Amino acid sequence: MGNSKNLLTMKNDRSTVLDMNDITQNETRDIILDVTEKLIYRHGIAATGMDLLVKTAGVSRKSIYRYFANKDELVIAALQRRDERWMQWLRSEVEHSDDSGERLLGLFSALKGWFGSADFRGCAFINTSGETGDAQDPVRLLAKAHKRKLFDYALELCQAHGTPDPEQQAAQLLILIDGAITVALVMGDSTAADNAQCMARTLLQL
Repeated sequence: MGNSKNLLTMKNDRSTVLDMNDITQNETRDIILDVTEKLIYRHGIAATGMDLLVKTAGVSRKSIYRYFANKDELVIAALQRRDERWMQWLRSEVEHSDDSGERLLGLFSALKGWFGSADFRGCAFINTSGETGDAQDPVRLLAKAHKRKLFDYALELCQAHGTPDPEQQAAQLLILIDGAITVALVMGDSTAADNAQCMARTLLQL
């Protein structure tokens, strides 16, 4: 009976150790992705070398290659994470309002807050797309998928509001959004969001 208890205790201990290892591994992977995402957003893909990543993340090169086969795979994983987090942030900002019209305008209110933040450096997906001339490069394809998600969200908002031509108006909103982001970055003008919102109000007759 005593041996059975000891075996059960040892098994539980091993299970706890394995669980803790999983947590540690997940935390390490998250740290690598967080740092990679921030470095790429700040400096671009080409300027984010493995040496800089190792130094900034405080992990070994071996740890990085444990989770990612190469830099390309790491970059895509970090950008996918950026895509998910950015879209979640936008939805949370926009959906504070219960009014469908206010939600459409809220797209630009959210952008204005982002433009005024200290770490604003434009759209990560437009920026990184500019680093490759290959339309089939995974970075370009991911950027295209991100913009498609943004279009789909604008379309969802247009349909909820009952606009007369939701697909066309969602496409126009996407242009206003990306135009505002670009002007805010290049001109350093956070009021680009206000101007885009004014145009959206006219476009949607809000």
